[in-house]
Amino acid sequence: MQINALSDVCGAEVIGLDCGGPIDDQAFETIKQAFADHSVLIFRDQNLSPEQHLEFSRHWGDLNSHILTQYLLPGYPELLAVSNKKDEKGEPLGIEDAGRYWHTDVSYEDVPPMGSLLYGLEVPTEGGDTLFASQYRAYENVPEYLKGEIASLKARHRFNYVQIQSSEDSNRKPLTEEQKKQLVGAVHPVVRTHPETGRKALYVNPGFTESLIDVDEHESRALLDKLFGYATDPAVIYRHKWQLRDLVFWDNRCLMHHATPYPADSIRHMHRTTVAGSVPV
Repeated sequence: MQINALSDVCGAEVIGLDCGGPIDDQAFETIKQAFADHSVLIFRDQNLSPEQHLEFSRHWGDLNSHILTQYLLPGYPELLAVSNKKDEKGEPLGIEDAGRYWHTDVSYEDVPPMGSLLYGLEVPTEGGDTLFASQYRAYENVPEYLKGEIASLKARHRFNYVQIQSSEDSNRKPLTEEQKKQLVGAVHPVVRTHPETGRKALYVNPGFTESLIDVDEHESRALLDKLFGYATDPAVIYRHKWQLRDLVFWDNRCLMHHATPYPADSIRHMHRTTVAGSVPV
């Protein structure tokens, strides 16, 4: 097994590990440390069944089932389909436009996930890259005066799915009334301390963070926009160009990510698991 850093902000590839087979304690400790060091791991050349994808994901903790049950793989409630493929009736097999904005997965829940594992079963030859932004590095780049200003602030996160689904260019399936009731949002600290590394990271994102708590509306918008500037600065970004059968594992506690477009005649078909996390502090 080899681990090769892919950038100086985040990201490393793991060569020579079969994620579908048994993993001994020494190998797991090695990749666990690499995950802490690099925040994104790309396991190359995998050949995973849904069962193997789930089994490898469970090495890292309990798995969550996504609220969008419309897009869960039939028979596998912990596998989310991210895909532009259609079934025999012409219905989408998965979320076609998933993550086309900067976000941190499911930050709109009280206990957001620790990590996500996305497996590329079919990938475009052009486009469809994923951008990862290190929120460790973003926080480090925030001026000291501003760090003091945001140290004790909290922000509200919400998933405005109805707005996304109702846009003209979206073919997303509507929510049930029960799903709508579940999307109440959550409040989290603006600066999060990673529970394993102890490092501080920005924990606001353009996709789901709607406002700062107990801050004037206009001031809240201006401050969030300023923080988003640090969070998405090109200097903190690693761009991942997918290879067929990459399994990409990222740390939602210290990263944002953004899926880029791809040609309409290309296929992007992926499965994602989500590892349960802890309450941000």
